[in-house]
Amino acid sequence: MDYHYDPIPLPKPEALTEEERLLRAQAYCQSMQSRRSVRHFAATPVPRELIETCVRAAGSAPSGANHQPWHFACVSNPEIKRAIRLAAEEEERAFYAGKAGDDWLADLSPLGTDDQKPFLETAPWLIAVFAERYRTDAEGNRQKNYYVPESVGIAAGLLLSALHQAGLATLTHTPNPMKFLNKILERPPRERPMMLIVVGHPADGAVVPRAATLKKTLEEISRFVE
Repeated sequence: MDYHYDPIPLPKPEALTEEERLLRAQAYCQSMQSRRSVRHFAATPVPRELIETCVRAAGSAPSGANHQPWHFACVSNPEIKRAIRLAAEEEERAFYAGKAGDDWLADLSPLGTDDQKPFLETAPWLIAVFAERYRTDAEGNRQKNYYVPESVGIAAGLLLSALHQAGLATLTHTPNPMKFLNKILERPPRERPMMLIVVGHPADGAVVPRAATLKKTLEEISRFVE
């Protein structure tokens, strides 16, 4: 990739009135406020093209020095999903057996989670998000990446938003540790798995914990300095 400075014109933004901008922002806010982490998925197929489109949206995220230090391993293969579930549940059993500590488990109690993760097999897609800690050139020389967690976090957020806007249900799953994903998905050691995003349609009768719907107010999460 050539990194010399070569400015090009900014695409002309869509002409909107202030009222139209606000209406769009409100509609987006309302849509995203309806997003829930789903743990009951249907096996209904989701076309690969839809997943590809959402991943492309995630790939538009800003990143340190535009190094784009992310990789999205998108899995629909039943055998691979089964292997991921078995490995994840092994880590989760240790977590819920005491590794997490009493305080963490108490905080999780209102969410009703446990070490059983059937959704890792039921949902049609799993997307493993990897953070590339460093790059290598054609000769195998290590090259630095910048602001990796921040960059990958932004991209993952865009992916979740794109999937939700496409009418799909999602769940972020973070068994700890997740090095088994490198082995199963054949990713190099320089890539650190950050999360699994479970993607599909909610099962009939799916429920979510009431506690998960309780969000902080605008006043609690922001301050305006004018």
